[in-house]
Amino acid sequence: MNIDNTASQMRKGVLEFCILSVIKQGEAYPSDIIDKMKAANFNLLEGTLYPLLTRLKNAEFLTYRWVESNSGPPRKYFSLTDKGAAFYKELEATWNELANAVKAVTDIDAQNVNNNFNNP
Repeated sequence: MNIDNTASQMRKGVLEFCILSVIKQGEAYPSDIIDKMKAANFNLLEGTLYPLLTRLKNAEFLTYRWVESNSGPPRKYFSLTDKGAAFYKELEATWNELANAVKAVTDIDAQNVNNNFNNP
Protein backbone atom coordinates (compact mmCIF):
# COMPACT_ATOMS: atom_id res chain seq x y z
CA MET A 1 0.00 0.00 0.00
CA ASN A 2 1.12 3.52 -0.76
CA ILE A 3 0.53 6.36 1.73
CA ASP A 4 0.39 8.92 -1.10
CA ASN A 5 -2.52 7.06 -2.70
CA THR A 6 -4.37 6.78 0.62
CA ALA A 7 -3.79 10.46 1.42
CA SER A 8 -5.03 11.42 -2.06
CA GLN A 9 -8.21 9.39 -1.58
CA MET A 10 -8.80 11.04 1.80
CA ARG A 11 -8.42 14.51 0.26
CA LYS A 12 -10.79 13.63 -2.58
CA GLY A 13 -13.36 12.58 -0.01
CA VAL A 14 -13.52 16.05 1.54
CA LEU A 15 -12.83 18.15 -1.54
CA GLU A 16 -16.44 19.16 -2.27
CA PHE A 17 -16.96 20.15 1.36
CA CYS A 18 -13.81 22.29 1.35
CA ILE A 19 -14.67 24.00 -1.95
CA LEU A 20 -18.20 24.75 -0.78
CA SER A 21 -16.77 26.03 2.52
CA VAL A 22 -14.63 28.56 0.66
CA ILE A 23 -17.54 29.68 -1.51
CA LYS A 24 -19.83 29.87 1.53
CA GLN A 25 -17.54 32.59 2.91
CA GLY A 26 -18.43 34.77 -0.08
CA GLU A 27 -18.49 34.88 -3.83
CA ALA A 28 -15.30 33.28 -5.14
CA TYR A 29 -13.22 33.27 -8.30
CA PRO A 30 -11.59 29.86 -9.01
CA SER A 31 -8.03 31.10 -8.49
CA ASP A 32 -9.12 32.50 -5.10
CA ILE A 33 -10.44 29.05 -4.18
CA ILE A 34 -7.12 27.48 -5.19
CA ASP A 35 -5.17 30.10 -3.20
CA LYS A 36 -7.26 29.54 -0.05
CA MET A 37 -6.89 25.79 -0.36
CA LYS A 38 -3.11 26.08 -0.83
CA ALA A 39 -2.88 28.42 2.16
CA ALA A 40 -4.50 25.64 4.19
CA ASN A 41 -1.91 23.17 2.81
CA PHE A 42 -4.57 21.51 0.65
CA ASN A 43 -3.09 21.55 -2.84
CA LEU A 44 -5.73 21.75 -5.54
CA LEU A 45 -5.10 21.95 -9.27
CA GLU A 46 -7.25 23.82 -11.78
CA GLY A 47 -7.76 20.56 -13.64
CA THR A 48 -9.43 19.17 -10.54
CA LEU A 49 -11.33 22.30 -9.52
CA TYR A 50 -13.08 23.25 -12.75
CA PRO A 51 -14.85 19.91 -13.32
CA LEU A 52 -16.01 19.95 -9.68
CA LEU A 53 -17.34 23.50 -10.02
CA THR A 54 -19.20 22.46 -13.16
CA ARG A 55 -20.67 19.41 -11.43
CA LEU A 56 -21.75 21.49 -8.42
CA LYS A 57 -23.28 24.09 -10.74
CA ASN A 58 -25.13 21.40 -12.72
CA ALA A 59 -26.48 20.03 -9.42
CA GLU A 60 -27.81 23.57 -8.76
CA PHE A 61 -25.62 23.99 -5.67
CA LEU A 62 -23.72 26.88 -7.24
CA THR A 63 -24.50 29.81 -9.43
CA TYR A 64 -22.12 32.25 -11.05
CA ARG A 65 -21.91 35.71 -12.51
CA TRP A 66 -19.51 37.22 -14.98
CA VAL A 67 -17.44 40.21 -13.89
CA GLU A 68 -15.47 42.32 -16.34
CA SER A 69 -11.73 42.36 -15.73
CA ASN A 70 -9.26 45.18 -16.37
CA SER A 71 -6.52 42.69 -17.14
CA GLY A 72 -8.10 40.14 -19.46
CA PRO A 73 -11.31 38.30 -20.17
CA PRO A 74 -14.35 38.46 -17.86
CA ARG A 75 -14.15 36.39 -14.69
CA LYS A 76 -16.68 33.88 -13.45
CA TYR A 77 -17.47 34.29 -9.73
CA PHE A 78 -19.27 31.45 -7.96
CA SER A 79 -21.72 31.62 -5.05
CA LEU A 80 -23.94 29.15 -3.22
CA THR A 81 -27.58 28.77 -4.14
CA ASP A 82 -30.19 28.06 -1.46
CA LYS A 83 -30.01 24.40 -2.50
CA GLY A 84 -26.22 24.57 -2.19
CA ALA A 85 -26.45 26.11 1.28
CA ALA A 86 -28.75 23.29 2.40
CA PHE A 87 -26.38 20.70 0.90
CA TYR A 88 -23.47 22.40 2.66
CA LYS A 89 -25.26 22.08 6.01
CA GLU A 90 -25.73 18.36 5.37
CA LEU A 91 -22.05 17.97 4.46
CA GLU A 92 -21.04 19.92 7.54
CA ALA A 93 -23.12 17.69 9.81
CA THR A 94 -21.71 14.59 8.12
CA TRP A 95 -18.16 15.91 8.45
CA ASN A 96 -18.61 16.74 12.16
CA GLU A 97 -20.04 13.29 12.83
CA LEU A 98 -17.21 11.62 10.94
CA ALA A 99 -14.48 13.77 12.53
CA ASN A 100 -15.87 13.06 16.02
CA ALA A 101 -16.02 9.33 15.30
CA VAL A 102 -12.43 9.28 14.00
CA LYS A 103 -11.28 11.29 17.01
CA ALA A 104 -13.04 8.90 19.39
CA VAL A 105 -11.41 5.89 17.74
CA THR A 106 -7.92 7.38 17.43
CA ASP A 107 -7.66 9.34 20.67
CA ILE A 108 -5.48 6.89 22.60
CA ASP A 109 -5.24 9.05 25.73
CA ALA A 110 -9.02 9.22 26.01
CA GLN A 111 -9.26 5.47 25.49
CA ASN A 112 -6.72 4.85 28.24
CA VAL A 113 -8.61 7.14 30.62
CA ASN A 114 -11.88 5.34 29.84
CA ASN A 115 -10.26 1.92 30.27
CA ASN A 116 -8.75 2.93 33.62
CA PHE A 117 -12.09 4.38 34.74
CA ASN A 118 -14.03 1.27 33.72
CA ASN A 119 -11.44 -1.19 35.09
CA PRO A 120 -10.23 0.09 38.50
